[in-house]
Amino acid sequence: MLVFAGLGNPGAKYQNNRHNVGFMAADAIARRHSFSPWSKKFQGIIAEGTLGGEKVLLIKPQTFMNLSGQSVGEALRFYKLDAAALTVFYDEIDLAAGKVRIKVGGGSGGHNGIRSLDQHVGNAYRRVRIGVGHPGVKEMVHGHVLGDFAKADREWLDVLLDAIADDAGLLAKGDDSSFMNRVTLALRDKLVPTGDDDRPPPKAPKAQSHIRQARPQQAPKKVPESGPMAAMLKKLFGKD
Repeated sequence: MLVFAGLGNPGAKYQNNRHNVGFMAADAIARRHSFSPWSKKFQGIIAEGTLGGEKVLLIKPQTFMNLSGQSVGEALRFYKLDAAALTVFYDEIDLAAGKVRIKVGGGSGGHNGIRSLDQHVGNAYRRVRIGVGHPGVKEMVHGHVLGDFAKADREWLDVLLDAIADDAGLLAKGDDSSFMNRVTLALRDKLVPTGDDDRPPPKAPKAQSHIRQARPQQAPKKVPESGPMAAMLKKLFGKD
């Protein structure tokens, strides 16, 4: 059995926050793969289903983000699972919006939900990091993650959540590379025009200036050998 946890904050106030993209991923997986209705358990809400031939428990902790580890840890202990059975979906400000990266282990990166999980279950679990972008300065991070996704964000967010849901079975099978490739291709194919070669065409050679074209190179004028000008030049340069 596997546990897939989506992180976020409970309640309508937070449901469209960037910080709740983990909840959104869990919801998308549950819908796409016809999981059981959500029910309350383990200080969270859970749904059960099958992905890639594996039984999977989806969980959305209702303890608020900073205490996510309490809920997920309780579920793992109940089923006698270790951290290797856990996959966590959450927001990552150090990734550009729409980017997804997977890793096992590592630090919390300042994410309070991940810090709580590390305290309760250790850090040897798989992390699906969903980029929400960085506001640019540290002082704005709190407002950024607790702010709602903009309408323009839905263009990539809906495609990304669909791709995560479509290919969640690959995560259940442990095929992280194929999962990443599928998600990347889905975003590229639906959001970026494709072709045999989408590189910009090579630049044409720089055309000669019309001013230069209008002024063809002329032969240098000969210096006079006699007359007033010649005398002046000889006097100037000390020539006899």
